[in-house]
Amino acid sequence: MGTPEFAVASLDALVNAGCNIIAVVTAPDKPAGRGMKMTESAVKKYAIEKNIPALQPEKLKDPTFNDQLKNLKADIQVVVAFRMLPEMVWSSPPLGTINLHGSLLPQYRGAAPINWAVINGEKETGVTTFKLKHEIDTGDILLQHSFAVGENETAGEVHDRMKDIGAGVLVETIKGLANGTLTEKSQAAQQPGNLKHAPKIFTETCRIDFTKSVEEVHNLIRGLSPFPGAFTNFRDKTMKIYRSEKGTTTVGVSVKPGEHETDGRGVLQFACADGFILVEDLQLEGKKRMNVEDFLRGLR
Repeated sequence: MGTPEFAVASLDALVNAGCNIIAVVTAPDKPAGRGMKMTESAVKKYAIEKNIPALQPEKLKDPTFNDQLKNLKADIQVVVAFRMLPEMVWSSPPLGTINLHGSLLPQYRGAAPINWAVINGEKETGVTTFKLKHEIDTGDILLQHSFAVGENETAGEVHDRMKDIGAGVLVETIKGLANGTLTEKSQAAQQPGNLKHAPKIFTETCRIDFTKSVEEVHNLIRGLSPFPGAFTNFRDKTMKIYRSEKGTTTVGVSVKPGEHETDGRGVLQFACADGFILVEDLQLEGKKRMNVEDFLRGLR
């Protein structure tokens, strides 16, 4: 059960490991692009390629869909980047339903674990496979794998590494469940006092507050890159910043937090509480994404 490209890596790994995938459940086709053509999800495209039946329910509580699920007689259901499941769906197979989550649970439960780990400046994150139960992201842990996060790495780059790491952990999890060698661990038993959460990202989350430190602003920019993108105002237009560098010097007069200065060639920087953010990659409202040199060359 999954929809985006992130889920395809796991599905492909399971297929290549010899698992018998009897069906996929994915989002319904929806209109996209300029012509608003009906577009299939990444998981459905892969399923068609591999001749795997695809179910696309509008509603997961639909009795027809639930009958279809029961008729499949699946041993286990695997969820990667999908919707919240009602109990009638996740409790149906004999081995239950397992989920691949993009954090080291119990830390970063929620919809945007990769973004928030980067925004918070974590030096390490990871993936967790766990059994689904009522409360979101609280089920018993099956396997975990951690990896380092670079200080300039964006959420998009972490995502791309994580989808392959997660796919490997998922295959290992399925094999362990099949041969009975995996022991489930309760999250309650290892719950630290300071749990960090990963709620959905809203527009206001993406607005850059330059009264914060250079470190905090840099982490927000890379934590929201490439999507949805951290933004600020530049000459009465919205500017998204996708990549930045931490700076401590100025190219001209002293400026207040939020104000910018430029040499007109290759430096565009915004003042923060304790230094400067140097913009490397950006997109001004109504323009395409570009590097700072190209942007300044065309700036009047």
